[in-house]
Order: sequence, then structure tokens, then C-alpha cells
Amino acid sequence: DVQLQASGGGLVQAGGSLRLSCSGSGFTFDDYVIGWFRQAPGKEREGVSCVSSSENITYYRDSVKGRFTIANDNAKNTLYLQMNSLKSEDTAVYYCAKGVAFDNMDYWGKGTQVTVSS
Repeated sequence: DVQLQASGGGLVQAGGSLRLSCSGSGFTFDDYVIGWFRQAPGKEREGVSCVSSSENITYYRDSVKGRFTIANDNAKNTLYLQMNSLKSEDTAVYYCAKGVAFDNMDYWGKGTQVTVSS
């Protein structure tokens, strides 16, 4: 069975850093686009960053460029999101997902809460 589990969230002050991890099983990371999404209270879910190993492509939404870094260890089926210079607007539940494209994800893992205090 396909599984994705995000971890690493927590409470951090503005300007601080967190590193999220997403552990996957039941599929091969190389074959899919793997990405991070987030959903803040009262807002729609939005894409944060994704990576396609097969196409050697990474994507970041504008608001996180220069602050967040996505990385994948396909040998471990693990995806990471290093988040630096965190802002209060980054507060959300963060999810990892897989699919054939960033706008066509077919499986979502359970999220991890990130709270940035100002």
C-alpha cells in the first residue's frame, strides 16, 4: 500500500528554521512528482514546492523562493523541505503528496503542523 508520512513540524519564532521530512513507501519516488503543500486555517490548500527526479525539475511558489529548499533522497524514499527565515504567514498544516504532476497529485499523506510566532 502507498503511504506518505510528513514529520518535523513544530512551533518556531519568526526568522527561525524547520526541516520537514516525508517518508514514503509502496511506490518508487523516481517515478513520480513529489511535493509539499500547505493549508492555513480558513484558506485553500496551496502548493509550496515539488520535485521531479525523472525530469530533474524543482518548483517553488514565489513566496518561499530563497527561503525554502526541497530535497529528495530516492534511495530512502524520503522528501525534505528545509524552511528558513520563517514568517507568520508560513503557518499551516504541511502535507506531502505524490502524483504525475504538481497539479495532479493522486495520494496525500497526513500533515504536520507548522506554527510560526511573530
